[in-house]
Amino acid sequence: MSESRTIRAKCPYCGHEFEYEIWDTVTADADPDLRDRCVSGDLFSATCPHCHKEFMFQYPLIYIDQAHQFVLWLSERDPGKNLSDSCRSLAEKGYILRRCATVREFTQKIEILEDGADDVLVELAKFDAVIDFINNKNKKPEDISSVEYQRMENGTIVINLRSGEEGDLGWSEHFPVRMLKEEIEESDQMEQPDNENFPLVNEDWIVSMFSDPAGKA
Repeated sequence: MSESRTIRAKCPYCGHEFEYEIWDTVTADADPDLRDRCVSGDLFSATCPHCHKEFMFQYPLIYIDQAHQFVLWLSERDPGKNLSDSCRSLAEKGYILRRCATVREFTQKIEILEDGADDVLVELAKFDAVIDFINNKNKKPEDISSVEYQRMENGTIVINLRSGEEGDLGWSEHFPVRMLKEEIEESDQMEQPDNENFPLVNEDWIVSMFSDPAGKA
């Protein structure tokens, strides 16, 4: 069951404090409307009643999807012993446990795991898409404004990459799951994440897998 409470939030623009509802737990199966608000990011959107500015308000949240068997912990910090211990039995039953450091990672992770995609392979596909873009388009990493998972179709992970100041120049690439699995098998740098402890599996993680001791990918 989803659980919420009301807190005092502070506007980052004018400093005005106001009441704001946050969700400690979202159960996607029981509350599909909350699931949709998580994916859209609306659950973290706030409007100051004083200056009327809109802003994103990130807070710790446990997201449970029983149908697709995964639990997400949205927080910049590790979940702590209590949450890890309480979810260990779910991990033993095959649930995927992940920590998401940002709302952007959180919304993407829901879509990835709902599609039944392996998020390790998705991050590898993103990494490869960036390398291909830089090499084939003669671009620099700073030219890239976003790298997003789009969908999983017919055994292929589709990644969309955008560049330009407005992020309006899109470029998509399709990566066969079979090819990505072979890349992992042939690599001596890839390590599987520790599922029981809510690992971060994101862009920083995949870069760290292919970085040398000096920190260069």
